[in-house]
Order: sequence, then C-alpha cells, then structure tokens
Amino acid sequence: MKSLLSALVVTIAFLASPLQAADKDAKVSVKPAAEAKKAPAESGKIDLNTASAEELDKLPGIGEARAKAIVKGRPYKAKDDLVERKIIPQGVYDKIKDRVIAKHGK
Repeated sequence: MKSLLSALVVTIAFLASPLQAADKDAKVSVKPAAEAKKAPAESGKIDLNTASAEELDKLPGIGEARAKAIVKGRPYKAKDDLVERKIIPQGVYDKIKDRVIAKHGK
C-alpha cells in the first residue's frame, strides 16, 4: 500500500511540474503587456504643459531658448498655441507636432 501511495505522489508531482513551468512562462509573457498598459496613452508624447525645459530641448528645432520660452508661455490649451502665440515658427512646429501634446490641467 505504501508503495502504491508513493508511486501516486511521485506521479502527481511529475504531472504537476509541467503545469508549474507553463504557469511561470505565462507570468513572464504577461509582464511586458502589463508594463505597456502603464505607458502614456499618447505613446510617449511630450506634454507642453508639464515637460521640463531639458525634455523640450531634445525636440528637433527646439533649443535651450525656445524650450525656456515654451515653459514660460504655459499653460497651453492646444499644441498649436505655440505658433499662434509666436513662440515657435510654423516650420519648427511642423517638425514637432506629432511628438507633443497639450493636456488640459484641472
């Protein structure tokens, strides 16, 4: 009887180990998806109303002086306020318009 019980325990342990391995693989594959959900909805766009001057300076056509002017001109209702308020020229705006947003503060 003991040998039958021992064989049963070993069999159950043997059959359960692939399930545990599959469960670990499933958990690993879920982590990147969960991290992707934490990413901003705008896929990494820079918010003109909250970005630092250093972040803005990295945009094409935006140097230190324009970055400071953008920060100074806050808040923005829309990203095209940059051109309407003559903070940057249209050509520079055309280069960055797909990389920036202007979220409205509450």
